[in-house]
Amino acid sequence: MPEHHRPIRRPTTAFDNIVGSHDPAEETRIAHATASALLTRVRADDSGASADRLVAFTAEHGIDEIAELWSKAPSRTLPGALWRLYVLQLAIHSDPQTAALLYERGRVELTSPDAVVAGAPVPADPDELVVLIDTILRGAFRGDFAVALDRAAAFCRVQASGATHVADDYEATEPRRASELTTRALRLSSFAQDLSASAVLWRIDGLV
Repeated sequence: MPEHHRPIRRPTTAFDNIVGSHDPAEETRIAHATASALLTRVRADDSGASADRLVAFTAEHGIDEIAELWSKAPSRTLPGALWRLYVLQLAIHSDPQTAALLYERGRVELTSPDAVVAGAPVPADPDELVVLIDTILRGAFRGDFAVALDRAAAFCRVQASGATHVADDYEATEPRRASELTTRALRLSSFAQDLSASAVLWRIDGLV
C-alpha cells in the first residue's frame, strides 16, 4: 500500500480494493500490540480529546502504515476489528455521496432495525453520514466498544442491502457497475458479520 503524506481522497472503489493478506508471526504480534496500546491509551483519556484528535487525524491523513499491519490480522481480533472501522471511515469520507445513496436505499428496503441501531438521521445526507461514521469511531474509543462495533455492523448491513438493490437496478443496462456493487455488498456483509462477532467477543473479554 503506498504512503500518503497528504489527505487521502480515494474513489469509492478504494473500499473494494483494500484487502488484507496473511502475515508472519512477528507482524501478527505487532498488529495486536499496537491495536491494544492505541485503544488503551485513547480510552484512558477521560476528556475525550485524544479520541477526537485520533478520529480527525485519521479522517484527514489516514493511517496507512499501521492499517497495513492491522489488515493482515485475523478478522475477529482487536486489530482486525479496528481495521474494519477505519476502512469504513475511509470509504465514507472518500465518497460520501455514494455512501448516502446506498445507505438510504438500504434503509428503505430493510425490514430489520439495523438503520435504527446504526443511528443515522432519516434520510441521511452525505455530510450526515460522515458525521455518523466519525461518531461511531469516536464511540469505539470513548464509550462501549462493543456497542460501537454493533453500530458499525448495522451500518454495514444497511449499506450492503442498498448496494444489492442498486446493483439489481443496473443489471440490465450497466452489468459491470452491477457487478462492482454486488462485490461491495458481499464485502460489507462480511464486515458486518466480523464486527458483530467481535462485539460478542469483546463482551466476554475474548477479543485480543
